[in-house]
Amino acid sequence: MRGISPTAGIELVRQQIVRACRDAGRDPATVTLVAISKTFDAAAIEPVIETGQRIFGENRVQEAKAKWPSLLARHPGLQLHLVGSLQSNKARDAVAMFDAIHSLDRDSLAQALAKEANRQARRPLLFVEINTGAEPQKSGILPQEADSFIAACRDRYGLAISGLMCIPPVNEAPAPHFALTARIANRNGLRLLSMGMSADFETAIAFGATHVRIGTAIFGSRSVST
Repeated sequence: MRGISPTAGIELVRQQIVRACRDAGRDPATVTLVAISKTFDAAAIEPVIETGQRIFGENRVQEAKAKWPSLLARHPGLQLHLVGSLQSNKARDAVAMFDAIHSLDRDSLAQALAKEANRQARRPLLFVEINTGAEPQKSGILPQEADSFIAACRDRYGLAISGLMCIPPVNEAPAPHFALTARIANRNGLRLLSMGMSADFETAIAFGATHVRIGTAIFGSRSVST
């Protein structure tokens, strides 16, 4: 864990977002900071809420169910985003709990989300995850299949797709992957781009990111960096 508090960390991140937007000729209000609180408990999250942060991201439905109900009761108006992979059998809980899902990546999940969205009359923001590096160990739609998948989500399942998400390969420059994701979004009329984590969010902002998912730079190191 680095020797900086979460409150100092989030203030530094906010300053970096403003600078990155200025350099890109963008309004900082067009970039949403999603504070990734996975693996951190309420004691670590509460001080970040007190700074005015209202949007948090979790990787797993079960972890979110265990720790967020009490936080939400104490702090009305917070939003939760699911940024990790989602099993189709967890679609009911995900639709009920999350305001956005960043990891729509297959037909079976699209079908499950559509069913639960209709059943619950809830419509979380949906981001299609693009596997820009075609990495076999990662989930996500391959870039060459993205257009047809987005069309299927809309036409076959009646889902309103809000944007795209990507995680560039760790051993490659992120810029080409952000640019590719932005091109796919543009030709499909999608205005939201969930791109950029602690190590590369400034580059993501330069390529149009509307949502940056930042954990380590706020909360400190964990077993898997964000």
